[in-house]
Amino acid sequence: MTSKKEKNDNETNTKEEIKDILKERVDAEPELLEEKEGSDQKLLEFYSKEDLVKKVKEHEKKLEEKDKKINELDGWKKKFTHLQAEFENAQKRWDKSRQDLRTQYKASVLKDFLPFYDSIKKAIDSDHENDTLKQFYNQFLNILKSQGAEPINVNINDSFDYNIHDALSSIEKVDLPENKVVDIVQDGWKLGKDVLRYAKVIISKKPKPPEPEPEPEPTVESESIAEESNIEKEKTDTNHSKIEKDNTKN
Repeated sequence: MTSKKEKNDNETNTKEEIKDILKERVDAEPELLEEKEGSDQKLLEFYSKEDLVKKVKEHEKKLEEKDKKINELDGWKKKFTHLQAEFENAQKRWDKSRQDLRTQYKASVLKDFLPFYDSIKKAIDSDHENDTLKQFYNQFLNILKSQGAEPINVNINDSFDYNIHDALSSIEKVDLPENKVVDIVQDGWKLGKDVLRYAKVIISKKPKPPEPEPEPEPTVESESIAEESNIEKEKTDTNHSKIEKDNTKN
């Protein structure tokens, strides 16, 4: 049998638990406090322990569902952010591709006019006093420059640069270092930073070292002299050997 002290302790613990549960319940649902008519005193709606435990569990369940929905919303938010970033990147790629296509189309059109530019320049070089032709040449040059195209600056004695030059051939030059521009066959053009047409040039190269002179072929007289010298050498060797033998005998 339980003693009175144990019963009192159990009742005290139960009351404390009920107070804690009521306090949490009131904090969560303040509408449980109802104001009595004609009085400032507030009464607390009575709940049994089982009802309170049930209400708390329901409240915890609602909180879990709320957290679950929040997590789902976070997941959708991440997906939306990822899709938005992919869309922005795709839009940037499309804008860059469209710009590249526009540049390529412009370069193709301008490149078709360059032979006409070469013809006008050759005509001016052959007739320096034709002012009408010079005026037409300047107007045509200004039209090309207005579209972003301009000639590539290439001078004689410049170092060969494969980024802007196209070497057609090479010439041996003693007074110039190797890979220097000797002559400009055709002007180069660029559109912005891109090369529209490479400048066709002729470059210098070091001359080949002189070949050694061939040795003279032996003649008949030199062969006979060599044979006579060999015979005399053999005779002297024979005489020396005989003298050595005689000396050994004595």
